[in-house]
Amino acid sequence: MSAPVVLALMSICFLSFGYLGVPVPFSLMAGVFIGAVLSDVSLAAIIQKIFDGVDSEALLAIPFFLLVGELMSSANVVVRIANLSVSLVGHIRGGLSQVVVVFSMFFSEMSGSTTADVAVMSRALGGPMKREGYEPAFIAAIIASASTIAALVPPSITAVVYGAVGNVSIAGLFMAGVVPGLMIGFGLMIYCYFFGPSGLRKPRAPLRQVVFAAGDAALPLMIPVILLGGILTGWFTPTEAGVVAVVWIILVVIPALNRGHFRKIPYDFCLAGLIFSLPLITIGAANAFGWMLAYLRGASYIAEMITSIAGHDPHLIMLLMVLLFTVVGDFIEPVPTIIIFMPLVNTLTEAGDINGVHMGVVLIATLAFGLITPPYGLVLLMASKFVGVSFAKALRAALPIYVVFFATIAFAIYFPSVVLWLPQKVLPESVGCFKSPAGTGYICPK
Repeated sequence: MSAPVVLALMSICFLSFGYLGVPVPFSLMAGVFIGAVLSDVSLAAIIQKIFDGVDSEALLAIPFFLLVGELMSSANVVVRIANLSVSLVGHIRGGLSQVVVVFSMFFSEMSGSTTADVAVMSRALGGPMKREGYEPAFIAAIIASASTIAALVPPSITAVVYGAVGNVSIAGLFMAGVVPGLMIGFGLMIYCYFFGPSGLRKPRAPLRQVVFAAGDAALPLMIPVILLGGILTGWFTPTEAGVVAVVWIILVVIPALNRGHFRKIPYDFCLAGLIFSLPLITIGAANAFGWMLAYLRGASYIAEMITSIAGHDPHLIMLLMVLLFTVVGDFIEPVPTIIIFMPLVNTLTEAGDINGVHMGVVLIATLAFGLITPPYGLVLLMASKFVGVSFAKALRAALPIYVVFFATIAFAIYFPSVVLWLPQKVLPESVGCFKSPAGTGYICPK
């Protein structure tokens, strides 16, 4: 049977099982086994590719980042971060909606997980927003939209997977994700100020109260400093940074702020391991599916279609990739999407002579946007469940917010110098810069 027919049957099988509600990894494996049966690929090779997908040291960073988020939320230290956010922006029009965005900016730099952000913000701020009269649909929409910041800013789990699978500098992706992450954050704050509910505006906090709130949250806020400082100075890898952050929480944060939580730490470890098992099995299945896609030259077919339209124009290539990933991201989570389409991404990155970190940040931002778009919209679905509103109502409330993501993605495509400015200054070699022959400074590709 010809490769295009096998690819079509694999895709139909995967989508059919997905629409029937079968979990993503099992839907992927159903498609893989269909491809193996209809081609000359052995089942032993498929099993090997599943294990190859999870056999990556860089992926060990994920459970530690998940554990950081779990320890932070279950030990109730997030209340201190919420109080700091209220003292900073609670007086601005939009009230608690502004607090949600600022809180997400802080917490995203600790957990790296969009789903963890949704769960924590829904528990910490969903109830207070309801009591202040915010519509449940708007609450779900703003919480889900703000949680996507975690996909971009360090220590983004999505960036870890992209870097590990695509052989792209994870530290470079961390640094390059800061600008679009902040753009989404400030864009949401502007939207809430001009177009969101006015809410109950609190009195402007005096400087003394802001300083007190910052001091109260100082120990948890040291976690981003540890993560970024250690990675940027080269003291440890992203995986080791996660370990150090966990040690900091257990030895310093919990004893100082919530000593009674020690008896619950084993439960936090077990829960983080359980949560990690979900993306892990998906990573293995997606790696096998992506390998089959590459083996049957599926990536080459799609790449030829895109280059026939865009030629070697990097902007047009990235726009078409954004369109593709927006459609795919509506149905599949970011992690399996990255793994499945990485051969295609690598091919088009070379065809357009695009910086690998630049392409990565654009696609990660696109996949983050896919988390709040129908029909899947994982984080919007989670937020609507936590808040207690239908997905359809939450979706209608989120539609105007899409403008923030469109603007951010377009900016990331057309202004690579701004996106790559931070990694070029801090970690120049992560974005392809090399030391000048003259012995001073670095020379970076344009």
